[in-house]
Amino acid sequence: MTIKDFLNAAADDSPDNVALKFKRGGAWNTIGFGALRERAWHVAEMLLRLGIQKGDRVAIFRENTPEWFEIYYGIIGIGAVAVPVDAKLREQEVAHIFHDCGVSAVFCSARLAVFDPEMVQSLHRLRAIVALDCGGESPPASDGAAVYDYTALWQDVSADALAPERAFDRMGPEADSPASFIYTSGTTGRQKGAVLTHRNFLSNVEGMLSAVGFVRNDNLMLVLPLHHSFAFTCIMLVSVRTRCQISLVQSLKTLKPDMEECKPTVLLAVPLLLEKMLMRMLDGIRDNASATLMYRFGLAKLIGDKIKEGLGGALRLIVSGGAPISPATLEAWSKLGFTIVEGYGITETAPVLSVNPPAGPRVGTVGLPIAGVEIKIADPNAEGIGEIVARGDNVMQGYHNNPEETAKVLVDGWYHTGDLGHFDEKGYLVISGRKKSMIVNREGKNIYPEEVELQAMNSEYVLECLSLGYCEPGDSAGERVGLIVVPNIAVFDAVEDREGQRLSDAQIEERVREDVRLQLSALSDYKRPRKIEVRFEEFEKTSTQKVKRYLYAIDTGGKSS
Repeated sequence: MTIKDFLNAAADDSPDNVALKFKRGGAWNTIGFGALRERAWHVAEMLLRLGIQKGDRVAIFRENTPEWFEIYYGIIGIGAVAVPVDAKLREQEVAHIFHDCGVSAVFCSARLAVFDPEMVQSLHRLRAIVALDCGGESPPASDGAAVYDYTALWQDVSADALAPERAFDRMGPEADSPASFIYTSGTTGRQKGAVLTHRNFLSNVEGMLSAVGFVRNDNLMLVLPLHHSFAFTCIMLVSVRTRCQISLVQSLKTLKPDMEECKPTVLLAVPLLLEKMLMRMLDGIRDNASATLMYRFGLAKLIGDKIKEGLGGALRLIVSGGAPISPATLEAWSKLGFTIVEGYGITETAPVLSVNPPAGPRVGTVGLPIAGVEIKIADPNAEGIGEIVARGDNVMQGYHNNPEETAKVLVDGWYHTGDLGHFDEKGYLVISGRKKSMIVNREGKNIYPEEVELQAMNSEYVLECLSLGYCEPGDSAGERVGLIVVPNIAVFDAVEDREGQRLSDAQIEERVREDVRLQLSALSDYKRPRKIEVRFEEFEKTSTQKVKRYLYAIDTGGKSS
């Protein structure tokens, strides 16, 4: 089976089932699976007209829109390889991806189609840029590559796309053909292109279906970017496999009204979004005296029922992924009566490795390995903690054009995640931290930065933090523990209102350090940071809100805690 087979099956047996729901022109519109395939026929014909052949790489450099789906299915429908690219990347990052994988064509918004001429001329395989959203105007010209208007090209190929001998039906991939090159989000440096096949993705879809239980009448709310494998596999591909609906959020600002109008049954989100949603809900509870009493005295689920109604009234499941989520956040959502589970995955494994079963989640773990995935702990220490390695049909072929990095992570069929963890007594996977970010002190003891960060985040004064190892001048062995903290300015604004005076930066720093030290006192002494730095600018993050740790270091001349 291939992804194309999934689309054909859905279009053949459920052509009128709603595949996509989206708002355009102030009204909600829908596209069925039959119509979605027909639109993919047009894209496939466009690609053939542009000279794209099986195996060529075609980039989708665009935000989530209904067109994203048809473009993807059109690309893989003729056996070409899709290269999803984050629309928020800087031009030098985009240039690296295009050059690394040898992109032949790019689909992008008109506003993104204005590339630096030197960049385009350096991309020797790039022959076409197809611009969407031109609004009736000519697409921007580009030196070195032909530029086409999506709508005009669509009309030019329409007759061929609807003919019996269309390109979509004549050409196609095999199960072990690459479907996507997905570039890693860059938390540890330059991006690498994971080569993921049709088999990789579809194996992961089946594993997720058995673990979570998506059904035909589900309505999946699309909030996450489709260039990320979590959204791509667990929403886009799960939907076409089960024939269920996807509702596209207009923006994060319209999430609540969009949910109220679309009535989703499942929400997949990253922790940051779930934390922000929870904060707004808890603020509303605190502002209502009767709701506050109900929340404190065991009636939180009654409040949760009201909140659910405001989110459409049909939400049965929330899945958190993409980054670790705080146990306190999971517990607060659960207290309000929501079923919320955390999963764990890596881009290179298409992506899901484990997920908490909705019927029996264990907070503090990332659940059980999904069907088709084998996980073991390599070289465990005395506490049973070692590197998490995995194998299965979901594991990538390797990194494109990068055999050295591939050899580091793929060993005898096992993918080495770089994450540290162990299995608890029930067989649930527990993540301890990153192998590369683990701090080894002068006594040879291991400190997991995530444990330090999680404890520091118990302070209401902390918006985010990063624990790092550092060495003082003259240190000959081992590292010390340091912590960089970003204050939660919204909390300090409230403090200033209560106290009637404006706090200086120095006063904010002192309060942060004092409260963080108090929270960290719960840790063993060797795990406590010896330096706490305060910065007033948030950390730079990837598109999935993971902090780019490699950009930061402890200032060894800074103030000690």
